[in-house]
Amino acid sequence: MRVVLAPDSFKGSATADEVVHALAAGLRRADRSIETVARPMADGGEGTLAAFLTATAGAVRHRLVVDGPAGPARASWVELPDRTGVVELAAVSGIELLAGSLRPWDAHTIGVGQAIAAALDQGVERLLVGIGSSASTDAGTGLLTALGARFLTAEGRPAAPGARGLRSVAAIDVSRLRELPVGGVSVLCDVQSPLVGEAGAARVFGPQKGFTDAECRRVDADLRMVATLISRALPAARPNAPGAGAAGGAGFALSAWGGVMQSGAAAVADRVGLVAALADADLVVTGEGRFDGQSARGKVAQFVRDAAAEAGVPVAVVAGQVSMDADTSGFAQVVSLTDLAGSGVDARRDPTRWLRRAGRVLAERLRP
Repeated sequence: MRVVLAPDSFKGSATADEVVHALAAGLRRADRSIETVARPMADGGEGTLAAFLTATAGAVRHRLVVDGPAGPARASWVELPDRTGVVELAAVSGIELLAGSLRPWDAHTIGVGQAIAAALDQGVERLLVGIGSSASTDAGTGLLTALGARFLTAEGRPAAPGARGLRSVAAIDVSRLRELPVGGVSVLCDVQSPLVGEAGAARVFGPQKGFTDAECRRVDADLRMVATLISRALPAARPNAPGAGAAGGAGFALSAWGGVMQSGAAAVADRVGLVAALADADLVVTGEGRFDGQSARGKVAQFVRDAAAEAGVPVAVVAGQVSMDADTSGFAQVVSLTDLAGSGVDARRDPTRWLRRAGRVLAERLRP
């Protein structure tokens, strides 16, 4: 039996590579005849850099120090042999960099812009920017600032970074905003939310950044005001476009700059050769840390399920936790590490152990 392993990372617990290796160990321990094929995935969020770096011969990691969401942070971007630069928001301005201490008003995306600027300085001809797992809700004003834009108060001073400064923005100067690379910018995005409104950046994702319900409503109003100003300065800005609300509005800012939204999972799948690997597979296993109602909306599990269905290959999902609202249709098997371990705490404490157990469980269920 040939099994393709194509999981996302289990955010904060295990990288996609670690998930692949643990599942493979469990499958082979249960049945030595099983052949595993590693295709670690990502959707633009955490693990995107690693996926491109692992899948591309000759890729180079460039290291730098950026202004992270909680101060200076060591970061990197990846240069591919075809002069494409890959920047991952999660690695430079991600919520995991806050180490559990949320900064809803002051976290920003300046580091993303600095990493993009570094790639441009290196002479890349195209950019891929993954924008999942953000720490901030700043409408991308931080990244645009790092690329040369100025967000000014009524007194002509620079507005404070992060959501805190949005309400004070009275004018925007884009005269020194850097130009896009000749091959353009693809924004790898896993959500379809607009910037503002009930389904927007603040109202949907604000609570996980640390805002109260009342603060979410206030920030939504501030985002709407800033979006109006940015739209006047940058005609490509579309606050209601799908993905504009991704990463606290970083999707809006990058598209206003001229970037084009693209499925992050599709871009990574193309790079790692997922479809080719499925051609003679007997099973594909995908997974993520939390499998819930959002998983069927452009994330890795849904993408792999659809690709497997097109190839006529059954698909299983392994997740740290499976929510009650998760859409499990189309999956031949669903395995929860929380169920195997007895609790989410125990599953997160030793994910490798329970991923190996999940591999063994799948192998046992596959026996005729």
